[in-house]
Amino acid sequence: ILAIMPAIKNALLRYRIIDRAIRNEYVPFPNKEQLRQTCEEEIFGSSDGAHICHSTIEKDIFTMRMEHDAPIAYSKKDRGYFYTDTSFSMDDVPLTEKDINAIRAASTILNQFKNTSLFGQYEFAIQKILDRAISTQKTTSIEQEVIQFESLPTVRGNENLELLLEAIKEKKVVQFQYNNFIKDEKKIRRVHPYLLKEYRNRWYLIGKSELKNKMITFGLDRIFDPIVLEQKYISDSSFSPDNYFKHSLGITVYDQLPNEIIIETNPVLSKYLSSQPIHHSQKEMKVLANGNHIFSYYLLITYELKMVLMGFGKECKIIAPDLLKTEILNDLKELVDNYN
Repeated sequence: ILAIMPAIKNALLRYRIIDRAIRNEYVPFPNKEQLRQTCEEEIFGSSDGAHICHSTIEKDIFTMRMEHDAPIAYSKKDRGYFYTDTSFSMDDVPLTEKDINAIRAASTILNQFKNTSLFGQYEFAIQKILDRAISTQKTTSIEQEVIQFESLPTVRGNENLELLLEAIKEKKVVQFQYNNFIKDEKKIRRVHPYLLKEYRNRWYLIGKSELKNKMITFGLDRIFDPIVLEQKYISDSSFSPDNYFKHSLGITVYDQLPNEIIIETNPVLSKYLSSQPIHHSQKEMKVLANGNHIFSYYLLITYELKMVLMGFGKECKIIAPDLLKTEILNDLKELVDNYN
């Protein structure tokens, strides 16, 4: 969601946070570490160094000096930064039209999640900059919309994102009622939360179930009445957020080895897949004489994978493995039977 925001979070927001910190007469001469902590706390809500490092602050100060004429100097005596011109303020530095367009685009994306407080904090920060940036510019009564994003109804459960995120950060057990769609019943679950994952506009919680003693994926739309307990859990060192979904397309994971998936695609679909792979393991094996491409993947055979491949229709043919071909054929036969 925030992928479009590097120029904003990593520049515009930080510049103004650094500016305010240097002008803060109650805490004069902030050093590099204080500036780093202030930026990270205001933007990410933490100061552990996971998002902003010292070199980033150094580059920010250099850019503020070179591009915005900020009179930043370093006091060896006070071991911190200050303005040689105390009247200077980044608030007086106008944003370029490119900056404003970038902010507007990010704000539009964040608007998809306007009903969740977790993302609302970013939207508020962006809007403050945008309001100040365009307050002195002429605006038309009707702005032409030139960027449009997919807009879907807000999925229930998203309002619990912030609560679950805090539980993950504090390593606290969460308890909630979970609605099983297959059995159509709700049961109480106690879970050690590890990860929040978004897939196709839906959010999921990955956590260790105390009942089953294994990692399970819970859809937030099926979580009801969640509470964070005071009980803390010891992290499972075998769980890695980076590796958990490494061989999965979507949110389904099970304890088996992935398969080498080989497909043949016609020339048009091949161009789409080459420009936007469906998975990071995608490799182009060869191009056939008729222009068709052979692609390979290293994946678990999941419901999401089958839906994606079946969605390609006649433009895609499964070459291997036989297990996947059989499952796809059976699904297609049932689909045809539905229309007979």
